[in-house]
Amino acid sequence: MATTRAHIVVSGRVQGVFYRYSAVEEATRLGLSGWVKNLRDGRVEAVAEGERDAVERFVEWCRRGPPSAHVEKLDVDWEAPTGEFRGFETRY
Repeated sequence: MATTRAHIVVSGRVQGVFYRYSAVEEATRLGLSGWVKNLRDGRVEAVAEGERDAVERFVEWCRRGPPSAHVEKLDVDWEAPTGEFRGFETRY
């Protein structure tokens, strides 16, 4: 299976609705590796690595977010996988 890596930055009213924790749950459910963290300016940043189909589904989830989130903008950079992560974690 092809693997890929996405670097994602989400802007909008996402931090106050536990977006970060919901993203970790979704990434774990999809079997991805990487991390997610809140940025000081209120955006959420994530790196997701795994099977291409699962990463694409995670990017689509980030576009929607949890039901109470309001995503204004989603920036995604597709990168070559590095294999440096073993699970999905929260960073601060």
